[in-house]
Amino acid sequence: MADKKDYYEVLGVTKNATDDEIKKAYRKLARQYHPDLNRDDPKTAEAKMKEINEAYDILKDKEKRAQYDQFGHAAFSGAGYGGAGGGVHINMEDIFGNMGGFGGFGDIFGDFFGGGQSRTRQKRGPERGADLRYDLRITFEEAAFGKKMTIKVPRMETCEECGGTGAKKGTTPDECPDCHGTGMRQTTTRTPFGVISNARPCERCHATGQIVKNPCGHCHGTGKIRVERDIDLNIPRGVDEGQRLRITGGGQAGERGGQPGDLYVYINIKPHKIFKRNNTDVHCEVPISFVQAALGAQIEAPTIDGKVELTIPEGTQSGTVLKIRGKGIPVLRGEGRGDEYVRVKVLTPQNLSTRQKKLLREFEDGGSDSKNNPEKKSFFDKLKDLFE
Repeated sequence: MADKKDYYEVLGVTKNATDDEIKKAYRKLARQYHPDLNRDDPKTAEAKMKEINEAYDILKDKEKRAQYDQFGHAAFSGAGYGGAGGGVHINMEDIFGNMGGFGGFGDIFGDFFGGGQSRTRQKRGPERGADLRYDLRITFEEAAFGKKMTIKVPRMETCEECGGTGAKKGTTPDECPDCHGTGMRQTTTRTPFGVISNARPCERCHATGQIVKNPCGHCHGTGKIRVERDIDLNIPRGVDEGQRLRITGGGQAGERGGQPGDLYVYINIKPHKIFKRNNTDVHCEVPISFVQAALGAQIEAPTIDGKVELTIPEGTQSGTVLKIRGKGIPVLRGEGRGDEYVRVKVLTPQNLSTRQKKLLREFEDGGSDSKNNPEKKSFFDKLKDLFE
């Protein structure tokens, strides 16, 4: 017995290790050295696994561990540990933990075999219906000021004729003989790790757990009918592109008496011919004449509320932005409104008469650049400095 390694050393733990620490160390080593996972050198792995398993069989038992701590390996001389032909015994629950019984080793078997299985054989209860999406296109003004409207939404609803059972009135569905009403088929597979149980949807009853022998003539045994339902909407003022409205219970019908899903209405706003939006502010461009820009004027500017008077200051340059307070988009579910920003575009006169051309030339020749066009003078001064 003198050539045997210390059991604590085999598991890589200290002598005062807790039961949980010992079990954790064993699980890690068992997964590392199991022969079926070490195809390159199975004999060495089997010998190592045998040593690990022997150490764990002693240290996991409080009474055996106490004897080992007092007498060492001599306490189990002749007890069959490490005896010839003993093979490798693996306690699957010790390696993988208590995961609902053998047949459900969770993520461990998901890694090894590509999936686990259902952990329940109970009949499935009510399930909530699926949510629906509806894309709604509205105008710029409707988004700004809100609107009440009705939309038609196609969806599946519970058949009123059969109450959603799918069976003809006066009859009831039968329990599926293949899955015994669970909706899942159980299969077992024997592996090196033990017996694994898998569950998959029953093909015969399509996972419903029921067989309808006398189908409802209204829904043809499905328990649902397709309808186009009118849904009333109240679009709030200030709603923006991409935002959504939630209609509770406006989605698909639930399964087995479950609640219906919800309807989500996504807002899409049509582009406006004049206005553009930036959060709660509105932007637009207004053309004015050369004379209005030079002399100043009162013009009618468009807003989402209608036309308003806008003062064009004398000497306004093309591209100048003027603000109209409180004529923007209302704040969503709040107070106040944004502003409107009007960008002025000065139009250059075209198709001038001979007299008009003469007057413009006289204006150009008779005026002082520094007085009438300070920006022009500044530009030429900078250009002169550049070349000098």
